[in-house]
Amino acid sequence: MRDYLFVTGKLAADALMPTIERMEPDFEYEVAVLNISVAALMDTQWIARHLSDARGCAQVMIPGYCPGDLSIIEDRIGASVIRGPKDLKNLPVFFGRERILEGYGEYQVKILAEIVEAYQMPFDEILAMAYYYQANGADIIDLGCPPQGGFPGVAPVIAGLKERGFTVSLDTFDPETILRADEAGMDLLLSINSQNMALSPKLHCKVVVIPDFGEGLASLERNAAQLDEWGVPYVMDPILDPISFGFTESLHRFYETRRRHPNAEMLMGLGNLTELTDADSIGINAVMAGVVTELGIDYVLSTEVISWARGAVKEIDLARKLMYYAHKNRLLPKDIDDGLLTVKDPPHESYTEAELRHMHQLVSDRNFRIFTDDTWIYVFNRDIFIRSIDPQEIFAQLDVTEPSHAFYFGKELERAALSVQLGKKYTEEEPLCWG
Repeated sequence: MRDYLFVTGKLAADALMPTIERMEPDFEYEVAVLNISVAALMDTQWIARHLSDARGCAQVMIPGYCPGDLSIIEDRIGASVIRGPKDLKNLPVFFGRERILEGYGEYQVKILAEIVEAYQMPFDEILAMAYYYQANGADIIDLGCPPQGGFPGVAPVIAGLKERGFTVSLDTFDPETILRADEAGMDLLLSINSQNMALSPKLHCKVVVIPDFGEGLASLERNAAQLDEWGVPYVMDPILDPISFGFTESLHRFYETRRRHPNAEMLMGLGNLTELTDADSIGINAVMAGVVTELGIDYVLSTEVISWARGAVKEIDLARKLMYYAHKNRLLPKDIDDGLLTVKDPPHESYTEAELRHMHQLVSDRNFRIFTDDTWIYVFNRDIFIRSIDPQEIFAQLDVTEPSHAFYFGKELERAALSVQLGKKYTEEEPLCWG
């Protein structure tokens, strides 16, 4: 018995065969080419009428574009029917490249998401931001305070968040604000050094200990030792500096702190990189999540202030899962999860110009098809074959005047042009993938 019967139309048949063979399939199969040019124009009722025989095949695969109830075909031929991918070039992914990753989604590091300037926001806005961050993977909601001065309304804000199940941290050096927040149930204080060290024995929460301002590891060690003497629980943060202001040296501080304190809890704030570098935050967060994982950092602090850092919390959430899985299983963080590939796409197959020109020779109707490769947009029907990168140039040759058709082609050609420009996979009537 054959494992699969692939159902297709005349235009796609020539491309389907080599696509299956390149997979080096470990299954037996047949291909049924039905008497229709465009496979996407079939529905399940049409297939049931025209697929004469599927005996000897365990499962029938129809193109993903074909609408309708699969049971109509199953009742007719007596075999199981499934939909394949909408683009046959995605068959290799359908058959095995999508691996089941046991344990994927686990992580160690916890995310603190800072609500910057929370001290001057009404509670309903703070709560909305807290739910947004939580939905994007944050474990702790950090309340931002002014560089100088306090947060007079901090107690009811913390109490309100705690009542709704949030874990809350506070980012301030103001003594009065710290004490009020601690009474209200604050879980973590950012930060403690010699400037406010005397407050720490009075607190019920864990604290983040940092170096004294302008000093290095010696002061961090000194401050941590004092907290040990007092029995105050703490998290160590050697402070990550911006690029051009000691970034590489600060990475070494994190490495050295972990070497000296293999069991200590540690925190790394990423805002000095994501907010202060003219680059999309997603790549920075991915790399730094790898560093965080290798060093066994327990907490990362993220912000979403500047425009290119929007979504940073979600990026770190995806990155921490990817890096944890790769590190745990001694794998490269590659070909595991492509969720962090946004502007650029994972590797994908495109039809060659030769394949498209052969397809063009078989077309007998006036419906236009749109395809792309790494360089060109291709549009053809029975009468013309256009190759260009300019949507306006292509549109001018289509002789489309009906408004809805013009809108459709304008939309699709611009999407196709964008996919070529960015190297993304284009499939007609399908949105581009943005991770």
